[in-house]
Amino acid sequence: QVQLVESGGGSVQAGGSLKLSCVASGSTFSLHYMAWFRQAPGKTRTGVASIRIAGRETSYTESVQGRFTISLDNRKRTVYLEMDSLKPEDTAMYYCAAVTTDRNIRARHALLEFAYNAWGQGTQVTVSS
Repeated sequence: QVQLVESGGGSVQAGGSLKLSCVASGSTFSLHYMAWFRQAPGKTRTGVASIRIAGRETSYTESVQGRFTISLDNRKRTVYLEMDSLKPEDTAMYYCAAVTTDRNIRARHALLEFAYNAWGQGTQVTVSS
């Protein structure tokens, strides 16, 4: 099993930046993908960015491309989400997710909730206008 703990959320004005961190523990040797999802009040949870552990390939949802960057420090078992040029519509609870190699997910599923089998508790990001 993999456990995930997020940090780095907070409140910022539009145009500002935040950096989220997610530390993985447990069976991290079997990690396949890690990702960030977000859920705004009254909306479903959606994928924001993902990274494949072995090859570091990344994917982003269209609304954050060019503003958000996902990265991985494998030694620290930590995935980051750097968020620049934040907009009020980025306000949401942000969740870290991970999936292990036994799931063998496809790249096209990397931003889909059903693909992941480990979740953090979430960290709140609030962007004011």
